[in-house]
Amino acid sequence: MDDAVRTDQIEEVVMPVLRDHGLELVDVEWRPLRPRGVLRLFVDKPGGVGIRDCERVSREIGDVLDASAIIEASYDLEVSSPGLDRLLRKERELCWAVGKRVSCWLAGGREVRGRLVAVEPDRLVLEHDGERVELPRAGVTKARLEAEVPWPRRA
Repeated sequence: MDDAVRTDQIEEVVMPVLRDHGLELVDVEWRPLRPRGVLRLFVDKPGGVGIRDCERVSREIGDVLDASAIIEASYDLEVSSPGLDRLLRKERELCWAVGKRVSCWLAGGREVRGRLVAVEPDRLVLEHDGERVELPRAGVTKARLEAEVPWPRRA
């Protein structure tokens, strides 16, 4: 079976479990390695994902995947948050990043930073210093989420 088809099938099976837990699927990575494959699910929710969220949903997803028999070989399941400075490679990841701070690199090496406000078929729209910046999708060579760490306020 083709890896893309397998990923689509995996998503179809895990989405109801994630929704039940209030989680959003950011990305799926399936590595059919020998002797064991690795299935990585990156999930998020408003306010962020904690270790307990990942543990709880991992057990349930493992049971659902085993019952579905989509993955025939032995595999390890990893469920985690997307990370603070994640590369944004897929359309779903870019859509998930709307409202978050990103860095985009354009052909020629120029870097543009700002808050991602829209993902359109032909461009990414960022807001930088109160101004709207439109980047042609064809010219964006790399996009990365910027870490936004909420530092505790002093009283």
